[in-house]
Amino acid sequence: MTSTDKRFILALDQGTTSSRAILFDSCGMPFASAHCEFTQHTPAPGIVEHDPEEIWQSQLTSARIVLEKAGVVASMIAGIGVTNQRETTILWDRHTGTAVAPAIVWQSRVSAPLCEQFREAGFEEEIRKRTGLVLDPYFSATKIRHLLDTIPGLRARCESGDVLFGTVDTFLLWRLSGGLLHITDPTNASRTMLYDIVDGAWSDQLCEKLGVPRCILPSIRSSSEVYGMCESKWFGAEIPLAGCAGDQQSAAYGQGCILAGQAKNTYGTGAFLFFATGSDCIESRHGLLTSRACDVGGASQYCLEGSVFIAGAVVGWLRDGLGIIQTSAEVESLALRVSQTDGVVFVPALTGLGAPHWDPYARGLLIGLSRGTTAAHIARASLEAIAFQVCDIVSAMQSDSGSTLQTLRVDGGASANNLLMQMQADLLGVPVERPCVVETTALGAALLAGGAVGFFDDSEALEARKIERIFLPNMDSKVRAHMLSRWHEAVDRSRRWESPHGDG
Repeated sequence: MTSTDKRFILALDQGTTSSRAILFDSCGMPFASAHCEFTQHTPAPGIVEHDPEEIWQSQLTSARIVLEKAGVVASMIAGIGVTNQRETTILWDRHTGTAVAPAIVWQSRVSAPLCEQFREAGFEEEIRKRTGLVLDPYFSATKIRHLLDTIPGLRARCESGDVLFGTVDTFLLWRLSGGLLHITDPTNASRTMLYDIVDGAWSDQLCEKLGVPRCILPSIRSSSEVYGMCESKWFGAEIPLAGCAGDQQSAAYGQGCILAGQAKNTYGTGAFLFFATGSDCIESRHGLLTSRACDVGGASQYCLEGSVFIAGAVVGWLRDGLGIIQTSAEVESLALRVSQTDGVVFVPALTGLGAPHWDPYARGLLIGLSRGTTAAHIARASLEAIAFQVCDIVSAMQSDSGSTLQTLRVDGGASANNLLMQMQADLLGVPVERPCVVETTALGAALLAGGAVGFFDDSEALEARKIERIFLPNMDSKVRAHMLSRWHEAVDRSRRWESPHGDG
């Protein structure tokens, strides 16, 4: 069967370092894909920015490339689903579509001083109770406030209705629809620090306290419905825009982590552990976040989530920063040259520490070096660091939920690293399951869109959700305990390295 005999769902997966476009067939299997990388701007330590226009162009280009490569025309696309890097903040002119400033990326610590101010003002507990989040520069609200405070005249433009806010999903849907759609879904809204997670609506109280004009926020729609049409000028014909979810909730949906107690971890630029809690909105007491899961069919679904800021980005740093590998794929073979790190521990707090520590002033630490330390030891310690960070989140998750993790489903680019997956199974002490299709973030977006337009017959039985390999734990419990203890000691030494007052 040729592509001309088939129909597809187009998933647009807008990530932190690249934009992907993947065509999925009716079995949920990828038919063709394309991606375009874009520039990472780091104007100062701890500050990360993107060019919104480059985000748009990279996503549009990747979509056009995949259609051309597959020989697919717009009339063969049943629907488009969008998934995105979350929390990244974009403000743009309603009339011209031009961004008013660089996008402030989720990794950026630029609004850390604002978080300190809000903490001192006593807002922290209300934010946690209303939003399920911690008061941290990770989230969109303080990024918006930073832009309002630092760009002359911007607040007035926002209050007059001339400027709109959106996370990346909102920006893409606005562009694709020709400015007709200014929307988001609950998964993205719940990561802004402006969304009341119980009421399921924007919080006027938080908007007022944090100084964010309510009028710039998008409307909230479900994760799976036909929102409108993609303009014909982009791909040659109108296509339904029918699915939207933040990348981690989309990945969980793609993995089939829908029932309470199911968990997945995505290994991308960061690492993101998702634990489904069903209709129960569990308030974390151990540094995790309570977020909305994909909203399908109208019922509110929740999850606990922990975010590691630097996971796969560790490998990028070894390549681009240290130059000890030429390509990311080389890290596994380099790390396999040694059987252990010989005491080297790496805490990759290059942009602070995420869950469960939440320290924007922590910085990277490489400790335990000796004359015998080689690039291989550092590479192995870097992979271990990714797995250690996930272990910390799992420990917090088990404490919050009162349940013990039985298996961990994995996805994302770094899940293809067999050594890392074995390390993860060993350090967690539970099996790690890797599906046939590891691009589950895009798969989730495809399933959401496909569900809205009736494309998939039985999404629960899709070939794409089958398990490709299971990694079984094979580490003595005493060795595991010793390694975790050393890791936690190193983390403690990395904490609060930078001063919250900016004096070094």
